Amino acid sequence: MASVPSLAATVHQRVANALSAALPEAGSADPLLRRSDRADFQANGLLALAKKLKGNPRELAAQVVGVLDGTAEGAERPADDVVQDVEVSGPGFLNITLSDQAIVRTLAARAADARLGVPYAEHPGTTVIDYAQPNVAKEMHVGHLRSAVIGDAVVRILEFSGEQVVRRHHIGDWGTQFGMLIQYLIEHPHELDHGGEGEVSGEEAMSNLGRLYKASRVLFDSDEEFKARSRDRVVALQAGDEETLALWQRFVDESKIYFYSVFDKLDMEIRDPDVVGESGYNDMLDETCRLLEESGVAVRSEGALCVFFDEFKGPDGKPTPLIVRKSNGGYGYAATDLSAIRDRVHNLKANTLLYVVDARQSLHFRMVFETARRAGWLGDDVRAEQLAFGTVLGKDGKPFKTREGETVRLVDLLDEAVDRAAVVVREKAQDLTEEEIAERAAQVGIGAIKYADLSTSAARDYKFDLDQMVSLNGDTSVYLQYAYARIQSILRKAGDTRPAAHPELALAPAERALGLHLDQFAETLAEVAEAYEPHKLAAYLYQLASHYTTFYSECPVLKADSPAQVENRLFLCDLTARTLHQGMALLGIRTPERL
Repeated sequence: MASVPSLAATVHQRVANALSAALPEAGSADPLLRRSDRADFQANGLLALAKKLKGNPRELAAQVVGVLDGTAEGAERPADDVVQDVEVSGPGFLNITLSDQAIVRTLAARAADARLGVPYAEHPGTTVIDYAQPNVAKEMHVGHLRSAVIGDAVVRILEFSGEQVVRRHHIGDWGTQFGMLIQYLIEHPHELDHGGEGEVSGEEAMSNLGRLYKASRVLFDSDEEFKARSRDRVVALQAGDEETLALWQRFVDESKIYFYSVFDKLDMEIRDPDVVGESGYNDMLDETCRLLEESGVAVRSEGALCVFFDEFKGPDGKPTPLIVRKSNGGYGYAATDLSAIRDRVHNLKANTLLYVVDARQSLHFRMVFETARRAGWLGDDVRAEQLAFGTVLGKDGKPFKTREGETVRLVDLLDEAVDRAAVVVREKAQDLTEEEIAERAAQVGIGAIKYADLSTSAARDYKFDLDQMVSLNGDTSVYLQYAYARIQSILRKAGDTRPAAHPELALAPAERALGLHLDQFAETLAEVAEAYEPHKLAAYLYQLASHYTTFYSECPVLKADSPAQVENRLFLCDLTARTLHQGMALLGIRTPERL
């Protein structure tokens, strides 16, 4: 079905046409339309236009009103009834009120479409998004949360807009520490064995890896001979020795069991082909360095291969180079990241490269992108952007740590959120079984963590406060989930009475406010997809639930004045529920039918 133009777009076009008709010399001027608390919309563009044409803004506004309402000479009143009233206000603003019929008709067109009238993007392309980047043989901690949650929401939003999205999980699966791990496994061959039959849990896999990592680190720090053997093992790994690679693969596979169990708790799908770690670019590193050196983009400095910039300076004020290959011949992150860009642009045909990475890596990515541009790998037709995110803080406003000062394990955090949510769900639950309470607790707890993250602008730090996150009051996902469940309860109670739009009915103020907000869903999504800002979708959904709460308290639904009004209010309930459900799904959050 075709997309549904929003009321704002329709009114904008009307006012722009009226401006051109009243003042042909103005050309195509922007009426600067915005929502207003004085009317439904206000057009502010006439002030600047009058100044430009050296005219009186109020007189100009009056001419435009004449065209809009058909009273000006030669003007015709529009055949439809979108605009009910226009008045000139202040120094020349136009206050525009829409008709109730236009609001309900537009909402009915949205309701008739499976996508709620949301259009696909006009020029979809291919976006490669790099997010959720845990490290092999290491525990995932609270710092891994934001990359995963923000990246997953952006993927969902872009795919809904029609973009071709390629996910990439650039896991840390290469480097000198593997020499130590593999050497230890060779000397203690049963350390990664699993006891018993059946599937291995993520907890068991991580427990094995953690134990082995600690033991090998102690040996590496205390035994010079083991340290030497470990360093030789790194050389064997980098040279592609078969036995060494097979043992390295065991660490990767064991880590994936653990990663996937954590992502499963986070209610996120991570697919195996999308996991392309640092090792995935090994075969390209040598060529990347050769191409950079031959083109003069990189030069040798004190034995290392570096790219120099005038614009990027370190804390000491001196230019900071990007080291692509170290003086000992080892490759840094830059070589891997540049090789990944070559792969993503040339092989995956990306128009956009997105990196959901901690803000502390910003300088690195700016230098990598600039290097790739100089080398010609990032053309003018490719957008490369880091979605830099801030830090997760504790209630005290400092980086989130345990009481002992340790980094917080991500699994512990997720489990605690689910436990807290279970208390809230149990308090409210009237007819849920224990099994249903457990299922809802997971949906509410994980939703609470995701929403707290996504309702904050990614670039900002945010405080991790579980009490607030699972609260039924305020800007929380639980508030939105309860609004959705409440609507489902009303729709169930309505029985055979079906939701139906009745444009002929007058709307109460709370109905109008809810209707106008519902109509902004498509425009909000377009803005969110363009700028990769899920927090704007979260804000829209919170306002939607707030408008619904006011409507629910002021406008009886099942006990409305007439059967037509009951149907019309059920229609508003149903469209609100569908919009909440779709919006929350794009944030990766479940909306249970009963709570």
